[in-house]
Amino acid sequence: MAQFPSQTNANGLWTIKKVKRNLQGANFPTFPGAPTIGTATGGDAQASVTFTAPTATGGASITSYTVTSSPGGLTGTGSSSPITVTGLTNGTAYTFTVRATTFTTGPASAASNSVTPTAATAPSSVEYLVVAGGGGGGGLTGRGAGGGGAGGYRTASGFAVSAGSAITVTVGAGGSGTSYTNGSNSVFSSITATGGGYGGNVNGSANAGGSGGGGNGDANQGGASGTAGQGNNGGNGQSDEETYRSGGGGGGAGSSGNNASNAGGSGGSGSTSSISGTSTTYGGGGGGGSWYSGRGAPGAGGSGGGGTSNVNGGAGTANTGGGGAGGHESYQSGYTGNGGSGIVIIRYPDSNTAAASTTGSPTVTVTGGYRIYKWTSSGSITF
Repeated sequence: MAQFPSQTNANGLWTIKKVKRNLQGANFPTFPGAPTIGTATGGDAQASVTFTAPTATGGASITSYTVTSSPGGLTGTGSSSPITVTGLTNGTAYTFTVRATTFTTGPASAASNSVTPTAATAPSSVEYLVVAGGGGGGGLTGRGAGGGGAGGYRTASGFAVSAGSAITVTVGAGGSGTSYTNGSNSVFSSITATGGGYGGNVNGSANAGGSGGGGNGDANQGGASGTAGQGNNGGNGQSDEETYRSGGGGGGAGSSGNNASNAGGSGGSGSTSSISGTSTTYGGGGGGGSWYSGRGAPGAGGSGGGGTSNVNGGAGTANTGGGGAGGHESYQSGYTGNGGSGIVIIRYPDSNTAAASTTGSPTVTVTGGYRIYKWTSSGSITF
């Protein structure tokens, strides 16, 4: 052990013994502990590594972490988990360790699991949602006009696609409430969703479609049929007394339309999908119209964009496939609602490459581990 003399130093300011006492009482930071390794996930010439911060930081704040590959010694740095290491060789197996840095760098964690980066390829299959345009609501001289049916709703995963081949995307328009037309079909490749049926009026019956249009109350029309696997039936119209006539709401993708005493029938509810990354309801049926104010309430639109009946005939919401509402007081004004346009959405894992090309200006997002393409107008995609 070193011997400290007791004499005063050359400047006469303090003794070496005093310096020794001060050093013995000081608290100096130490090395941070080793992080706890998590999971390494391989990508295209890269890997993402998760970890948990060490409990012991050595009395100083951790400023960064460094992940190191073996073999190769390639590194990635960041302030939190996960950290990506790039520049790896596809086809080579790697493990990884991580170190924490404060004023100095601590020991390495245990090694991660082994991963082998692989070159990204185009997807071989996709998940899709195809919703057709909603049918127009009934109107003109039809008291108690029927609500329009929702556009057909089709969704599934595992749909096979091929690299290099262009796939057609068609987004169906909503049906007209003034000229009594169904919604138009929406298409992705060979998948077709059928346009919603228009609502009934005294000059014409409700029409079948993806979901059927609602029947007219004045004529006691039945609701039209929906398409199996895509939608449901429209609600029946009814005529109990001259003062209480109600149109049945168009059927949504989730349930059939309704009829109601002394009121316009409500539209059938739609179905909910999270394919876009956000839970959204599509395909609500249009509400049925009542005779006129004071003689029964107009029908509410179904959840998922169905139009709610009012004096002007509520329209279905754009890009939901919602049915248009039957006109309220339609025997006087002829008002009725147009159907809402449809939508086409696909997604696949973001570990696959982006599309080689698209048309129709789809919205493209990468979230939740997926690449998501959403069309609100017709176009195409090539992988």
